[in-house]
Amino acid sequence: MRFEAFSFGSICIDGETYQHDVVIDQGKVRKRKKRQSRQFREAFGHTPLSTMEDIPWNCSRLVIGTGTGALPVMEDVKREARRRHVELVILPTAEAIAKLAKHPRDANAILHLTC
Repeated sequence: MRFEAFSFGSICIDGETYQHDVVIDQGKVRKRKKRQSRQFREAFGHTPLSTMEDIPWNCSRLVIGTGTGALPVMEDVKREARRRHVELVILPTAEAIAKLAKHPRDANAILHLTC
């Protein structure tokens, strides 16, 4: 997987540009569907990442890119990662991309492209 460009609101992966949050699940890229997490928005001031979403748990390491740091990751996600013995790496998206590019093996990701 090649990360070719990243800027606020946009990422280019393997020649394809995405202008929405993405989920990388075993090398496949799809849109993050955050609808189920919107019910928690008021409590966080931003739609957080919750276990109500389709999180790609089938990995040994899950990298979460938080945009500039604004994406909240709910405690239930952290608990579920521990329960599943998945290393959870939470970083601003630019750093998360660098980490993924350097150590892609056995990692899935959720990348927030704004905020």
